[in-house]
Amino acid sequence: MEAENFVLRAQMAELTNRLQSLNEIIDCINSTSNTNTRNTTCPFDDQILDCDSQMMINVPDDHGVMMMMNPWNSLPLNQPIMASADQICKMDRKVIELDEGWAYMQKGITKLKRILEELPEPPFTGEEYMMLYTTIYNMCTQKPPHDYSQQLYDKYREAFEEYITSTVLPSLREKHDEFMLRELVKRWANHKVMVRWLSRFFFYLDRYFIARRSLPALNEVGLTCFRDLVYREVNAKARDAVIVLIDKEREGEQIDRALLKNVIDIFVEIGMGQMDSYEQDFEALMLEDSGAYYSRKASNWILEDSCPDYMLKASSFITHDAEECLKRERDRVSHYLHSSSEQKLVEKVQHELLVVYATQLLEKEHSGCRALLRDDKVEDLSRMYRLYHKIPKGLDPVASVFKQHITGEGTILVQQAEDACTNQAANGAGAQEQVLVRKIIELHDKFMEYVNDCFQNHTLFHKALKEAFEVFCNKTVAGSSSAELLAAFCDNILKKGGSEKLSDEAIEDTLEKVVKLLAYISDKDLFAEFYRKKLARRLLFDRSASEEHEKCILTKLKQQCGSQFTSKMEGMVTDLTLARESQASFEDYLMKTPDAHPGIDLTVTVLTTGFWPSYKSFDLNLPAEMVKCVEVFKEFYGIKTKHRKLTWIYSLGMCNINAKFDAKLMELVVSTYQAAALLLFNTADRLSYSEITTQLNVSNDDLVRLLHSLSCAKYKILNKEPNTKTISTDDVFEFNSKFTDRMRRIKIPLPPVDERKKVIEDVDKDRRYAIDAAIVRIMKSRKVLGHQQLVSECVEQLGRMFKPDIKAIKKRMEDLITRDYLERDKENANLFRYLA
Repeated sequence: MEAENFVLRAQMAELTNRLQSLNEIIDCINSTSNTNTRNTTCPFDDQILDCDSQMMINVPDDHGVMMMMNPWNSLPLNQPIMASADQICKMDRKVIELDEGWAYMQKGITKLKRILEELPEPPFTGEEYMMLYTTIYNMCTQKPPHDYSQQLYDKYREAFEEYITSTVLPSLREKHDEFMLRELVKRWANHKVMVRWLSRFFFYLDRYFIARRSLPALNEVGLTCFRDLVYREVNAKARDAVIVLIDKEREGEQIDRALLKNVIDIFVEIGMGQMDSYEQDFEALMLEDSGAYYSRKASNWILEDSCPDYMLKASSFITHDAEECLKRERDRVSHYLHSSSEQKLVEKVQHELLVVYATQLLEKEHSGCRALLRDDKVEDLSRMYRLYHKIPKGLDPVASVFKQHITGEGTILVQQAEDACTNQAANGAGAQEQVLVRKIIELHDKFMEYVNDCFQNHTLFHKALKEAFEVFCNKTVAGSSSAELLAAFCDNILKKGGSEKLSDEAIEDTLEKVVKLLAYISDKDLFAEFYRKKLARRLLFDRSASEEHEKCILTKLKQQCGSQFTSKMEGMVTDLTLARESQASFEDYLMKTPDAHPGIDLTVTVLTTGFWPSYKSFDLNLPAEMVKCVEVFKEFYGIKTKHRKLTWIYSLGMCNINAKFDAKLMELVVSTYQAAALLLFNTADRLSYSEITTQLNVSNDDLVRLLHSLSCAKYKILNKEPNTKTISTDDVFEFNSKFTDRMRRIKIPLPPVDERKKVIEDVDKDRRYAIDAAIVRIMKSRKVLGHQQLVSECVEQLGRMFKPDIKAIKKRMEDLITRDYLERDKENANLFRYLA
């Protein structure tokens, strides 16, 4: 039994080794398919491999598993290639001598040459390809001294040198001018095909031998042979022939542009990633010839005419011709020259033809600037910039048109949103406002791309863009300021369940763009207050989709507007973290002192008054259950801190209460005010409006809102008499025991409150303080200052946050005089003095 197991293990080991060898071959071929892709279209490339031939590699195992592969995904193979494992492995059984193996390879190389020369020759079959590859593989993996890797590497180079010397060079030497160029293009294309196919045959060298010896790759060796033997001999003749054809085209003759492009591509590609060959062997002399050509033209125009005639010709003919010359030279670059030559070529032409006629050309082009912007002619605008930026102050009129165009586009967007809001309901208007911000962001992206790409990031166009956006970004839509719209847009992105369904990357990108738009809004303080209000609701009611995104936009706002702008908002985010820690401590306290537990799960968020928006605070008469909760937390907080006063904001509280209806028990998610009102009906069947007011001790406005939400809205938890849609002081309420809903847990929202008026009032109040502080700061440093200068410096200081009204500044100055901070000079009423 042990002997049989030993034999079985030996057989398995032999089988494993053979499989490993086969897999290595397959990996090499697959790597070939990934690393060798087509760079040049050649009419012979698809004819070299017979697509109908097949070769199967049988992996010898007990289950008859068959491995199928397609070694070149760059070839149009419709069927997998297959080869017999016996065919491949037979060559492993004997040593292949160099002469024997190379003789076999020479047959394949000769066949490839015949195909390239368009001689009668059938395409390679898959089996032929596999055997050529396997021959190289076996010759390179034989044990020394039969490892012929170095010899095969040398013969690979010799194969190219022999083909070039015997076939390529003679065919080029017998042709001249345009015929020579066509032959050169053909030979270069064939050479690249040959390099690609021989690299596949010899791929094992590339993967192992060359990598270990740090030798030039097979592809590089093949291209170097062409460069050293062909290119160095013919590049001067090819360059001169190309320049002759370019000059012919400049004179109006038709030439084969595709031929020129293919020839010039040789100058580019022969550098193998470097542009030295193109620039030194072709571009330098081409630019020299171009300069000489246009210099002769300009000289002829000047010599042929007198000064008056020349000036007349300059205004009517030469300016047009110079413009067309520039267009043709740029067109030349786009069709067959390398893109790196464009600026150099244009500079040559400009030097000879444009600089002298800069003013006339600018006036001519100026008439078409608006049309190019309107039609989004990016390429033409780029050309215009390249033409004008060389001329002193030539960009000023272009930037002026650019500004007017952006202003018009943005004003149209604002007007469209205004019209849509007028024609739609309130909820539709909100959607339109969101759409407006999105469109303004897209407009900004579009024209910022113009500034960066067409106008090369020039400061003049940045200024034009800024001034244009400041015009329409500070307009109101349906009574809402741009600051409010921007804050609402951010809220929609950052809150849970917002209409903007974006990925994390898209959200961050959008927030970045919103902050850029904020730079154009004059009332940044108004945005800050609206944003702070919405941020507070997201944080307090757990509506924020991501704390990371909240911190991200605060970081961007801080970079844009300064640390003072975001200090309160950052404090709010920090408060929430501290509040969670405080809640954890409170829960530990309740666990350690079970007697103090109020019997209700209680979560208290302790906030710092200075960071958060101001909220109304009433001494709500809480139900007994809630009173105990408040007392327990006060006792805990008193132990934790000293000399701190807690102010309870019941309007921000939320409660989960169980309501027993006839149909089923349901959980209601309500505000603290709503919960207090509902709990009154545990001790009374019917309550009048006045009774509820007395027992709760809330204002009439708040009571109307909460009773409306409980008796007139979607969920009628209370029945109201009379059954109307409004709340009046004569109404009587009773618990609706017959209420039911398909959900066991429902949330009953309060009607929304329009906080816009209060936010604006708060901002106006803060602005009065800011103006007072700015005036005192200026006068304290200057001591004596004129009225106009004081107003000017005040506007300059406050302009980063808001655009102060001149009348408001004058009013604050008068107030400071009455409060003995300032005084008017007795002799000059327009002169103010600071009172220490």
